[in-house]
Amino acid sequence: MNRRKFLTGLAGVLPVGALIYNLDSEKEIALSYTSNPKLSSEKKPSDWKGTPIRSDGTFENLHYPFEASLVQVIKWKLSENPYAEQKKQDQRRLEVNPIAQMPNRSKDQIIWLGHASYLWILNGVVILTDPVWLDNWVLKRFSELPFDPAILKEVNYILISHDHRDHCDEKTLRLLGDLIPQAKVLTGLNMQHLIQTWMPKNPIQEAGWFQSYDLKESLRITYVPSRHWSRRGLTDTNQRLWGGYFIETSDSKFYFMGDSGYGPHFQLISDTMGAPDYAMMGIGAYQPEWFMHPAHTSPADAAKAFREMGGKKFIPMHFGTFDLSDEPLLEPLDWLKANPNEVNHSLITPVVGKNLLQV
Repeated sequence: MNRRKFLTGLAGVLPVGALIYNLDSEKEIALSYTSNPKLSSEKKPSDWKGTPIRSDGTFENLHYPFEASLVQVIKWKLSENPYAEQKKQDQRRLEVNPIAQMPNRSKDQIIWLGHASYLWILNGVVILTDPVWLDNWVLKRFSELPFDPAILKEVNYILISHDHRDHCDEKTLRLLGDLIPQAKVLTGLNMQHLIQTWMPKNPIQEAGWFQSYDLKESLRITYVPSRHWSRRGLTDTNQRLWGGYFIETSDSKFYFMGDSGYGPHFQLISDTMGAPDYAMMGIGAYQPEWFMHPAHTSPADAAKAFREMGGKKFIPMHFGTFDLSDEPLLEPLDWLKANPNEVNHSLITPVVGKNLLQV
């Protein structure tokens, strides 16, 4: 079997977070900087040049160059999982609060839909983030979706942080394209070509880091850096940008991490955008840490980043819905509950389908 066929077969069986290898060896590549010239950077660091991009057209993280190793992937998959017996015995699942009808737009809400997916209502504006609601060829949900997607009517924006299949699902986006073709998609640079074929009627805006989208509503949404990577196939590594979102209303600031490993970018975001009142931080798919830490924050790293950002309320996400790594589904939340000082006693325990705003 040739090398490409071997990697293609391997890619079909590994969890989403594990596909971090290149077909070609790493080379020193010069960096330049890019952005969407149609969008503004209303808030940006004083020395900001734009989103880093290599001469080969691929994007780069701010502080930690992307590294990939097929050897590490194989090492992880061939290693014994120390949590294996615990995972087998632990049948706990996320609590789910069913939603019978579309929530009232007159009340601000952030409703968790599992993993990194939320339904937001802010100042009457309805937002969806990273909707992955249907099982696909690599992912099976372990928490039920709390509503029938058909209840969605007047959604204004769909935010897609990056192209990985646990954040950007073709089946779900095709469904939403049929249900809410008027919703605008807000995402990162070079994502439009991927998404538009699934959602041909939905307008799409692409942003670089620290660029604010062109909105008509009374809020600001800014695409902000994360420490991650992107890929859908074997030959498109880092060709599409990844990131998180900073959402501002007249009253509050919200930070949605997307996917990220720990790094100085958390402090940079807070210094630039302000401390978030609510921070949605990923805590799962982190074991083994020697392998996962460049792409996913552990509960401890997420708590550290939250403290550095000066956040007021900590909402954990990216756990409990998909089995992507070694740890049991609810173990990351167990850690946070056992260590309340790590998030300054500001933890909001998430329930799927429940409004998490404390007002």
